[in-house]
Amino acid sequence: MRKLDSFDIVLVYKEDKGERLLRSLIGRKYVFACVIGSTETSLIEGITVAGASPQLTLYTPAADVEYLLLGQCKCIESIPITPEGIPTPALITRAALKLVDSPALVVDGGSYVKPCVPHVDVGGSPGRDIRTGSAVDYERALESYRRSVALGRELSKLCDYLVIGESIPAGTTTALAVLTALGVDAKNKVSSAMPNNPHGLKVRVVEEALMKASLAPSSSNDPLKVVSRVGDPMMPCFAGLVVGAVDRAPVIMAGGTQMAAVAAVIKFLREDALDNVVVGTTRWIIEDRSSDLRGLISQVAEVPIAAAVLDFSRSSIEGLRFYERGYVKEGVGAGGSSIAAMIASGGLVDSSRILSKVEEDYVSLKAKGYVE
Repeated sequence: MRKLDSFDIVLVYKEDKGERLLRSLIGRKYVFACVIGSTETSLIEGITVAGASPQLTLYTPAADVEYLLLGQCKCIESIPITPEGIPTPALITRAALKLVDSPALVVDGGSYVKPCVPHVDVGGSPGRDIRTGSAVDYERALESYRRSVALGRELSKLCDYLVIGESIPAGTTTALAVLTALGVDAKNKVSSAMPNNPHGLKVRVVEEALMKASLAPSSSNDPLKVVSRVGDPMMPCFAGLVVGAVDRAPVIMAGGTQMAAVAAVIKFLREDALDNVVVGTTRWIIEDRSSDLRGLISQVAEVPIAAAVLDFSRSSIEGLRFYERGYVKEGVGAGGSSIAAMIASGGLVDSSRILSKVEEDYVSLKAKGYVE
């Protein structure tokens, strides 16, 4: 691990390659795309806290991107929070985007609740509980991938590089299932928005899903077939955007351990696409002892990993200080968008400026009654 000089960024895997790519992007323009999707896996009690209740997790993706674009939510009365009241990482992403005035695009890979903001629909469908063994309709997943490739190709013409994030509650569980089915040792390696990572529950859910889907772990499995059996609708959309963009523009895959699953899908569809990619995350993911992003990525491909060194320990807002206690950690492209803001500004945007902007926005939300 080493620090990227002049930036609040650390490189944690394939450091030389990652530094070359990030330095080539200094001062350049980017577009942030957020892929949203839903899976009924999020309704399993105890599997995720990406919503105040299991039922509200179906609203979280739409609410995240509504806040991202509008500064408030339309589908629910407040911003997404955990049951403990800890706010969505969309606050970080919005702050990073605003600090460098970069545009954001919402891509619906298959959500239950459609966001009340402009968005691109790529023809995906919401995901079922993976324990059914039939998580996503295969034809819809294939169509979502194809349309997303076309979209990624067009977006790459509008900017110097793309930053792609995601919002899909229970996504680490579906990631575990897909990684396992593709022959990656992912047991006890995916992250959680909770400080006490429910690995046991996730493993049981995945084992039941793989058994129902009749999928034995194998590196020869068709990745889109795997996604259709035990994955989620975010994955084919995200993978397609990357594949479509990389011939013309580099991509920062903004997220945590779910990015390993997306990278694994891309590897089997078009492995060379990963040559122009870096995973951008937060230091909370890297320092999380209950997960292993580096270990997962290293099994898939030589994709560099960079992390934004965000620090909320001195925040005046208790809900933000909870990030330092292992809550939330990542989501909605928070880490990758923070890295992009730092790189785009040549280092003028740093961790403290991002925190100040997040706190400013939080105070504004509180004044309007959107948070307690």
